[in-house]
Amino acid sequence: MKLPFLTKPRKHFPTAADFGYLELRGGGTRVVLVPSLGGKITELHMGGREWLWTSDVVPLARGIDGTSYLETGDSGGFDECFPTVSACRIPGWVRAFGGVELPDHGELWSQEPHLDLRTAPDGQCAVFTWRGVRFPYRLQRAVCVAPDGSVRMDYALVNDGAERIPFIWSAHPTFPLTPHTRLLLPDGARLRVFARHEIELGEARSEHRWPYVRGSGKVHDFVVPYSVAKKYACKLFVDMPQGVATLREGDAELVVTFDPSVVTHLGLWINKRGWTPFRREAPYLHLAFSPCIGAPDSLSDALGDWKSAGWVDPQSERRWSVTWTARHVAPEPAEPSP
Repeated sequence: MKLPFLTKPRKHFPTAADFGYLELRGGGTRVVLVPSLGGKITELHMGGREWLWTSDVVPLARGIDGTSYLETGDSGGFDECFPTVSACRIPGWVRAFGGVELPDHGELWSQEPHLDLRTAPDGQCAVFTWRGVRFPYRLQRAVCVAPDGSVRMDYALVNDGAERIPFIWSAHPTFPLTPHTRLLLPDGARLRVFARHEIELGEARSEHRWPYVRGSGKVHDFVVPYSVAKKYACKLFVDMPQGVATLREGDAELVVTFDPSVVTHLGLWINKRGWTPFRREAPYLHLAFSPCIGAPDSLSDALGDWKSAGWVDPQSERRWSVTWTARHVAPEPAEPSP
């Protein structure tokens, strides 16, 4: 069934083919990656459907370091954010890096990483390597599609310098938001509000328990984000006591798994036409479902009151991985007619 708000004709925008792309396949899964666009994933076709959201406002374009991601890079798909998500200045007490200004959505989306292709017994792999601009690091991401159709992403962060490096890492996949979207996370997990637009969810850093957020005398249930309010946007962070989170769309589920002692949070950016960076464009209808190390979006805040930044020691390495799996579930029973 096609929903009316999803059938708006799109402008004629460039496609992945205009920039050069590679495609990984296995077990019915297809992943399209564009090296020249910061290693962006433009298609994630799993379980018989395409999952990723594509903007009809921001076209695919090569990023420029230091510019606004929201205005030039936020074309949809799946990006990586490191060593921060929002632009910030490193606190002065951080040795060697105090006062460094970090750009919006970090340094990866505006680079063309080195690419290496590998074929392994467990599937096809594309390995991307980025190098730090403001910090002396190397970050590698290996995207592997297994014969069973699952997609594993292995990350390796190396500090080539002589001082500890603080960071936030966040996967940044974006998905359509529909009345059928369900967010299934560990019940009772600590939830904190980072940003909100057109909705009252308490003060920034206010704490709640998933899936409920209280604001202005109301209790909002975020399992069904489309039903929370008529129009709103917010960024929430959930501490993950268990390493599994599920995005359900009708009878299909996209499940992400990870080690919660390493990948510590899940970030949720939910935009039901509540916010846009453009004055003359309609606000988006989408969400980001983001496994991350550290919270919130600003590395300076993570080093401050949130006390959740990651660190990598000099001449040392940190590794982590996430696995995405699609599956079908029994459809939810229809609500009875009044």
